[in-house]
Amino acid sequence: MIIVTGGAGFIGSNLVAALDARGKRVVVCDWLGREDKWRNIAKRDLEHVIAPEYLGAFIEENNGKIEAVFHLGAVSSTTETDADLIIDSNFRMSRWLFLWCEKNKVPFIYASSAATYGDGATGFKDDESIDALGKLRPLNAYGWSKNLFDRWVAQQKKRGLPFQCAGLKFFNVYGPNEYHKGAMRSVAEQVYPYAARGEAFSLFKSHNPKYPDGGQLRDFVWVGDCVDVMLWLYEHPKVSGLFNLGSGKARSFADLAAAVYRAAGKEPKIQYRDMPPELRGKYQYFTEADMAKLRAAGYAAPFTALEDGVKLYVQKYLAAADKYA
Repeated sequence: MIIVTGGAGFIGSNLVAALDARGKRVVVCDWLGREDKWRNIAKRDLEHVIAPEYLGAFIEENNGKIEAVFHLGAVSSTTETDADLIIDSNFRMSRWLFLWCEKNKVPFIYASSAATYGDGATGFKDDESIDALGKLRPLNAYGWSKNLFDRWVAQQKKRGLPFQCAGLKFFNVYGPNEYHKGAMRSVAEQVYPYAARGEAFSLFKSHNPKYPDGGQLRDFVWVGDCVDVMLWLYEHPKVSGLFNLGSGKARSFADLAAAVYRAAGKEPKIQYRDMPPELRGKYQYFTEADMAKLRAAGYAAPFTALEDGVKLYVQKYLAAADKYA
């Protein structure tokens, strides 16, 4: 069986759908809450659904039956200020799972984040050396916790690892099943209702003279591409390392919003509003994944162009009666 922590979440549920389609026995480890997050996995045939606090006992009871762990569960809000909550989920839990997988030689594929790069002053190269990771300066506690774990893993690798361990620095992922994420939903999903009604959507103004309003740049990556990379790693157990996972091409928020309007059959109507003061000092104006390392490891599939991914998202999911993957 395969364990997917955060398996009812955005990226996790898309991975679970792909594994289920392949006939795999999948265990989802997640909290479902009181809203509609459960709909993300409602179509799946699952081996089990367990809360994170019971994962330890479940793993021990099923030792020898687990063929891989995809660790995608985390406190993922970049605006979360409870650092104790973040470190408990994003570092302690990750550390424990790593050590269990190492002891039992179970492949461990985990989610890092492009938030580890901070304002991008040191670039976006997925150098997993201890020195390089130590120079990164994330802008929030979430990014710090992800970099802390990447640095801890790098220390473990000094003694050699007898199992597959691959971390993925996800950039700006968009696609179905992100609807429960509130303010952390992709801008594509937030724009769509306005585009469908033919109304104007307000993007943040730029507070950096190097970038025009709407010209802030992000590496937007289709969730299906992220799933393909994770499945490729699962199929290539000799590949380990810390890898960027983006499209490799930075695009503006104005480009993204315009793509949503056009996919909905409407002309773009974009306005601009001031960015909240509390975000201005923690805002990334440019991200772009350097994908050379993953390519060098052997991953050859193309990444979905922004307009193609947005069109697929809008027409197959957001505009459909059933918007869940």
